[in-house]
Amino acid sequence: MNHIKDTIAFIQDCYKTKDFIPLHEPTFGGNEKKYLLETIDSTFVSSIGAYVDKFEEMMLSLTSTKKTVAVVNGTAGIQVALRLVGVSSGDEVLTQALTFVATANAIAYNGASPIFIDVDIDTMGLSPMAVSLFLDEFGDLREEGCFNKKTGKKISACLPMHTFGFPVHLNKLKEVCDAWKIPIVEDAAESLGSEYRNKPTGSIGEIGVFSFNGNKIVTCGGGGVIVTNNEQLGFKGKYLTTTAKVPHAYQFYHNELGYNFRMPNLNAALACAQLEQLSSFLENKRTLAKVYKSFFGNSEIKFRTETPDTKANYWLMCVELEGLKERDIFLKETNASKVMTRPIWQLMFRLPMYNHCQKDQQLNARFLEERIVNIPSSVRK
Repeated sequence: MNHIKDTIAFIQDCYKTKDFIPLHEPTFGGNEKKYLLETIDSTFVSSIGAYVDKFEEMMLSLTSTKKTVAVVNGTAGIQVALRLVGVSSGDEVLTQALTFVATANAIAYNGASPIFIDVDIDTMGLSPMAVSLFLDEFGDLREEGCFNKKTGKKISACLPMHTFGFPVHLNKLKEVCDAWKIPIVEDAAESLGSEYRNKPTGSIGEIGVFSFNGNKIVTCGGGGVIVTNNEQLGFKGKYLTTTAKVPHAYQFYHNELGYNFRMPNLNAALACAQLEQLSSFLENKRTLAKVYKSFFGNSEIKFRTETPDTKANYWLMCVELEGLKERDIFLKETNASKVMTRPIWQLMFRLPMYNHCQKDQQLNARFLEERIVNIPSSVRK
């Protein structure tokens, strides 16, 4: 397959090397070392410090929200966000099977069960139409919320994930969920810097959650943040993630089950330095996306691009192959040539802990699972 060899050569040329090309490596070219040293010198390296406050303030501005809560990672953030909107043990949450396992795990950590709904082909994220069809068949709208006719359980939330930074069709999804009294929590872990109709992802649902894992567009090694325009929920989130401690000058009293999900000041210092460079990272990556789009425009391989009314951060760029056989050949040849590529995740209902969960036909998710491959997406130096 000459088009695969041409693709390998093209990516090597883009990154000016024939050595190993990772999928997405972090870039540290700003104030990272300076801020880290300042934090060490201050001795405030744990969960209290100036950079935790600064990080939360920066995220307020970036997401156009009213309250932000720094947390230890994105998964913990989603777990708490679901609890904040009312998800409790025995409930159910609508989400997508085409996602990283953390999405489903965060639901399970609350003692709830995921219901897997299909995705849209264009966004690779939760489909509003599929959600609507599922609720028309199984939804039972009562004064106290939406219930599942099949299981009798309350459907307490909807958790879409912005796959690889491509926003889902949020307006349509919000219309459906509002009609069924189901709050939306945005799994925006991969979409920092992405926009839907000129609004930052994470700011449109009741709550949004971002990740700052080592492979994200902005990283602090680990870390996450909860964002919301509901200040009451935001303050509750801060309280729960800091062990539910009642404020006092010296006494320790905790009046409900909380979590030690605090982001250390060291991580926050790194995050602040990274956020200062976000605009340049986005510009760099969107330029690379244009280069890829031009190259693949004349190829048998399809490059996936943002949908109308959105601006994607192109966190992990991806291509669509013709089928499973072609996908596997592409993966084998690129990795053998030290160009790192990887398939999209296995669908969540294939995993042993989720294979019993309710789902729809998953036609689009199955189609994409067999065809989508991530290609090198790092900020080029």
